[in-house]
Amino acid sequence: MSGIEPSRADEPSGAERRDDGRPGEQQPEEERLSFSDALAAAARGSGLGKVAPGETPSATALLSAIGGVRGLVESILPGLGFLVVYTITGELLPSVLAPLAVALLFVVARLVGRTPVTTALAGVIGVGLSAGLALFTGRAEDNFVLGFVINVVWLVALLISLFARWPLIGVVAGLLTGEGSRWRSDRAKFRVATIATLLWVGLFALRLAVQVPLYFAGQVDWLAGTKLLMGVPLYAGVLWVTWLLMRAVYARPQQE
Repeated sequence: MSGIEPSRADEPSGAERRDDGRPGEQQPEEERLSFSDALAAAARGSGLGKVAPGETPSATALLSAIGGVRGLVESILPGLGFLVVYTITGELLPSVLAPLAVALLFVVARLVGRTPVTTALAGVIGVGLSAGLALFTGRAEDNFVLGFVINVVWLVALLISLFARWPLIGVVAGLLTGEGSRWRSDRAKFRVATIATLLWVGLFALRLAVQVPLYFAGQVDWLAGTKLLMGVPLYAGVLWVTWLLMRAVYARPQQE
């Protein structure tokens, strides 16, 4: 062994060292890009992502935004099953098991058809948790508590974004168009993003204002019916208006 040590010139500089796990000069930028890409991917996967601000509205695009025909059926049928079974029988057990069976059938159908099952699995989890809570308490109206929690979470998140002057719809539109946060310096875009975010605040607030009193009154039939009416139809309508509002301040993306 010669014992000759490598020269200092051969050692990597501080900016080039990456193996020690300490953040280098380029790593934070890469992390930011990766996080931004992840957020953009999540935005594209959302309903608003199917109707990007610069596009021309169409019924086909709106149907795609709410999951297509299959997504529409998967969203409506479990709740409709609960309403029909409870109206006929007035019994808790068959009323909460019927939607769960329907949701499981959707998962099986997607597996057989070799299509993505993420949405259907999420539906099974939601229906299962709601059914479990209702069976645990013995109250049919508790089947809707999870829906209340989800609406409250969205309502709080939207309100926080407004108070922080980062309206959530503007954030999503910025991710979809690739302009980042530059929309905040455009008064028209900021104003429209604020209005659109307020529309979604109104959606979740209206659901809670109508359905929570029915819950405390024990009006299960009316609660199930209003949940259906204020579910996909109301969501689609607010999504459509949001799309039109954002389209007014975003030009169609130029194609090369």
